[in-house]
Amino acid sequence: MTHPVESAPPTREVDPREVRRIAFSAFIGTALEWYDFFLFGTASALVFQHVYFSGSSPIVATMASFATFGVGFLARPLGGVLFGAMGDRWGRKPTLIVSIVAIGLATGLVGCLPTSASIGLAAPILLTCLRLLQGVAVGGEWGGATTLALEHAPPEKRGRYAALVQIGSPAGTLLSSGAFALVFLLPDASVDSWGWRLPFLAAFPFLGIALWIRLQVEESPVFQQAEREAEGGGEGEAARGSFVDLFRHHGVKVLWASCASLVGIGGFFVMSTYALSYGTSVLGIERQSMVNATVIAAVGQILINVGFGRLAEKIGAHRVVIGGGLASAILAWPLWILMDTANIVAITVAIVLGLAVVTISYSVVGVLITHMFPSRVRYMGMAISVNIAGAISGLLPFIATWLNSFYEEQSSTPAILILVVISLVTVLGGYFGSRHHTEDEVLVTEKPAA
Repeated sequence: MTHPVESAPPTREVDPREVRRIAFSAFIGTALEWYDFFLFGTASALVFQHVYFSGSSPIVATMASFATFGVGFLARPLGGVLFGAMGDRWGRKPTLIVSIVAIGLATGLVGCLPTSASIGLAAPILLTCLRLLQGVAVGGEWGGATTLALEHAPPEKRGRYAALVQIGSPAGTLLSSGAFALVFLLPDASVDSWGWRLPFLAAFPFLGIALWIRLQVEESPVFQQAEREAEGGGEGEAARGSFVDLFRHHGVKVLWASCASLVGIGGFFVMSTYALSYGTSVLGIERQSMVNATVIAAVGQILINVGFGRLAEKIGAHRVVIGGGLASAILAWPLWILMDTANIVAITVAIVLGLAVVTISYSVVGVLITHMFPSRVRYMGMAISVNIAGAISGLLPFIATWLNSFYEEQSSTPAILILVVISLVTVLGGYFGSRHHTEDEVLVTEKPAA
């Protein structure tokens, strides 16, 4: 079966203000997504083992906490399928509104959840259910936000707009780490009893702001063109795509796009969530000091996103992805050697550099993936690819903790090996992904000069 060649949308003059508004909306959504997800990661590393899994040994409690954290990532590919199908069939904008509401509600409700001391086994079960809902909703957020932003952006500026969407990650990290840094100023007993809830409850007002901003944006012109074609029936209906279409005709692209995304997501959780747990439980560093390190690192991530977004416009997104993967592999061992000094200054340097180097690939992977899929399956292709990488990434802190259980004295070796492997996988994804560039010019182009 052959598919019709997609016709390009009518050329139109790009309104810079409109593009910036769309990109800012995508940034806000991504910031809320990562605020919510990193809140759960921080709480999993530092709090949940005390309030939901306190009846187990320390290492079992930590593993159970990280398993709950990982469940959200396992749910993300399902979210990619569900929201991807909605986004390619019903529109990018309404789908993104549904996803952001679900994310905010799931996160806020975690802050209302009773502990195991109050309702027993039901507490961790409900926590896992909310994490599953959060994971499904987040599964449709990034792919749609990036698709919407880049389908509005002029070709020569896609690197910077992709980077702006990605800045939502460190911005969300900054907000969540900052929130927990304030919480950890409280006495430990207050933190474990009620203080940890405050950052989760803050998701409710954040949701209101994000929803208001997202309601102001316009639908993607690429989707609007596909809608006009589909209204005529016949071949135009193929422009909507499907899950079967994606994997029958673009399955290899999904593989390489997932690989290209791996270190940007997985490396982040190795150098943040797992590093937080390792620093506090193995090295004996105070929780406050570890969270402060992630706050500083988030500022560095913003600068990395901006700089490498511009660089990708000059040398190509795939070269930035490949270079970031190589740099992450090379620096994995030195970074964890710094961690093992148990010196808070050295640890802070390791976390800042570690999160900076894994952000290089992350900053522009959206550009690479956007150009791999035609518009009829773009939302779904991006969402599923990134969330396959996310599902793997969410299990990495659990896997590292599990591997460490085989050592008489806990070691940084599992973290080093994991970081090297996912970095090299990203190098392969960047290289082969660039060889699957789609040439159906369905992204908005500048109006030719008169």
